Amino acid sequence: MLILASKSPRRQELLKLITEDFIIKTAQVDETLPENISPAEAVLYLSKIKAQPFSNSESIVIGADTVVSIDSKILGKPKDEDEAKAMLKCLSNRVHSVFTGVTLIRGEKEKSFFVETKVKFYELSDETIENYIKTGEPFDKAGAYGIQGRGSLLVEGIEGDYFNVVGLPVGALNQSLRDF
Repeated sequence: MLILASKSPRRQELLKLITEDFIIKTAQVDETLPENISPAEAVLYLSKIKAQPFSNSESIVIGADTVVSIDSKILGKPKDEDEAKAMLKCLSNRVHSVFTGVTLIRGEKEKSFFVETKVKFYELSDETIENYIKTGEPFDKAGAYGIQGRGSLLVEGIEGDYFNVVGLPVGALNQSLRDF
């Protein structure tokens, strides 16, 4: 049995592609990032602090975190409509990166890795951005969009793992679990 240290319904659905044999456990952790941390370091740090509270379990614990990054700046979940609009304008007609960090822990044994996927957005009109924000979809997602939902209409193309953009790189995770 695995422990998924994430409340994300998307991660739970994606983990089911690997196994149904897992439970959800989460702990309140301080997700404040150290200053001048790169996006890759950020997701490794966050995935680790999410998994650590359950490290003394007999089960393998999976912690994960996803960020969107453009121009080396991390875009988290938007706090309000204005922030969502600013993020989407920033991503319009540009390539950005989505990083997901994953940490596997059981007792003293620990392994962390990250996956980066490049995403290119179409040029987004103000009307397109406004209509997308009205769906409510941007508000619980890093970078203010969900590629698996209506946000897919904003995406011109991707380079890398699609599931990584959704929130869990299932292929890389499956390989890591085998090696772990």
